[in-house]
Amino acid sequence: MGKKKSDTIVITGGAGFLGSHLCDKALALGHQVICVDNFLTGSPDNIAHLIGRPGFRFIKHDVSQDLYLTEPVQAILHFASPASPRDYLEYPIQTLKVGALGTHKMLGLAKAKKARFLLASTSEVYGDPQIHPQQETYWGHVNPVGPRGVYDEAKRYAEALSMAYHRTHGVAVRIVRIFNTFGPRMRQHDGRAVPEFISAALRNKPIPVFGQGLQTRSLCYIEDEVEGLLKLLFSKHVGPINIGNPQEHTILEIAELIKKLTRSKSRIVFKPLPTDDPKVRQPDIALAKKLLGWSPKVSLEHGLKKTIDWFRKEI
Repeated sequence: MGKKKSDTIVITGGAGFLGSHLCDKALALGHQVICVDNFLTGSPDNIAHLIGRPGFRFIKHDVSQDLYLTEPVQAILHFASPASPRDYLEYPIQTLKVGALGTHKMLGLAKAKKARFLLASTSEVYGDPQIHPQQETYWGHVNPVGPRGVYDEAKRYAEALSMAYHRTHGVAVRIVRIFNTFGPRMRQHDGRAVPEFISAALRNKPIPVFGQGLQTRSLCYIEDEVEGLLKLLFSKHVGPINIGNPQEHTILEIAELIKKLTRSKSRIVFKPLPTDDPKVRQPDIALAKKLLGWSPKVSLEHGLKKTIDWFRKEI
């Protein structure tokens, strides 16, 4: 998969936070990019700079419906899905449909085009984990009937369906389990810790921390994440493979660091812990290091400074 004209990559959810950065990187590598999004949670602003650029094409489409493409396709990166708790609690049925029907339609397209298929799965398949850090061999601890189950189970089903297409039809599947990722183009109020904390801190409003803030997250900067995703896409490994930053921090530590970096006068306020909120989250990335030669390079502080700069301009 070099820089031939015919190397066309389809990116579903391409107007989302992660998807739009993938569009940028794929174009920079010389690929033709077809970005597919219905703007349920993605934004036209994320791809505005790409409209009219050679090699980039946008199709407004819900991937739960059939997508017809006439040209050859080398790879499909399936990133369409609401991805923050606020989004999938607001759009539970759409979340399940894009995980089930959307994955089915895109796997069908990959089979028809003999294209490589990268599934954006998630650390949420591990649920509220009982082993720590989380390895790919862990089967997870998920509440299928809880409010978060719509996202967790959609992604678990998508993994199972991808493997069925791989085993039955020989589709060249790649499964990545993405841990908390942050950077420019995150939506201000999408319910995730980093954008919520930065938005509040820059306005000197109270910073909302759930529980005592002792639950942990491991935050990977977007540049590192995209590099890991593409290394997996162009590798020979089916996965699943964790791509995330193994540096673990408590939510309270992240809130305090953002308050410091923004020089904010905000108070930190504590709110009740949401149902089924994972208490710990930390990827074991031994597989990614060994098989892909990948590990993150951007420190949390450096990544947060770049993200804060971007939010400052937006606000």
